[in-house]
Amino acid sequence: MPKMKTNRSAAKRFKRTKSGLFKRDKAYRGHLSSSKTTKRQRRLRRATYVSDADLANVQGMLPNG
Repeated sequence: MPKMKTNRSAAKRFKRTKSGLFKRDKAYRGHLSSSKTTKRQRRLRRATYVSDADLANVQGMLPNG
């Protein structure tokens, strides 16, 4: 059986932590920032973790971590 390939777009978006979770950046900060509050923009800068509902999908795209 051939090797499993990593989804390259997913590899650029997610990083695995030592505890096995996946870190990701938040959405909605690319443009149209003048209509967003300063507090909202500050919160969007912080990274967060992939939710439990999406964890299996992300693990499937990144078989090698």
